[in-house]
Amino acid sequence: MIRQVDPTDLSAVTDIYNYYVANTVVSLEETPRSLKQIEQRLQKVASAGLPWLVAEEKQEILGYAYAVPWNTREAYRHTAEVSVYLSPSHTGKGIGSLLYEALFTALKAQSFHVVIGGITLPNPASTQLHEKFGMTKTAHFTEVGYKFGAWHDVGYWQINLDAH
Repeated sequence: MIRQVDPTDLSAVTDIYNYYVANTVVSLEETPRSLKQIEQRLQKVASAGLPWLVAEEKQEILGYAYAVPWNTREAYRHTAEVSVYLSPSHTGKGIGSLLYEALFTALKAQSFHVVIGGITLPNPASTQLHEKFGMTKTAHFTEVGYKFGAWHDVGYWQINLDAH
């Protein structure tokens, strides 16, 4: 089931996110986030009127996806940046696709024009997910993130929701 996140989900959301912080370069944050910090992020998303969705099965949070404003200037109000994170034990099962489908539908209903996603490269699974939704690579920044003793590239994908 895909649904809007609620405060009781935040412990699971924090655990999922911190897995990626501690073990991968999917997130280029280097320090695990506290439950309070994740709660503040949720409040920021909610105050912007944007969706934060979770995938739940048998009372277990399998993953989540959310949107944030791409830029705070008024002219960018129809552009959002999206992210999706899955429990490491639930990757490769189509859950990311379900989350993005629901997220993109919600953003289109809110009159968002463009959706952007950033990916630490290489990341074939994330690249494939974004391209599955019609997103195309529009930028590639070389060696902009430093984590685990190495430099990492970041690419950006985008889609015009009005064209789909």
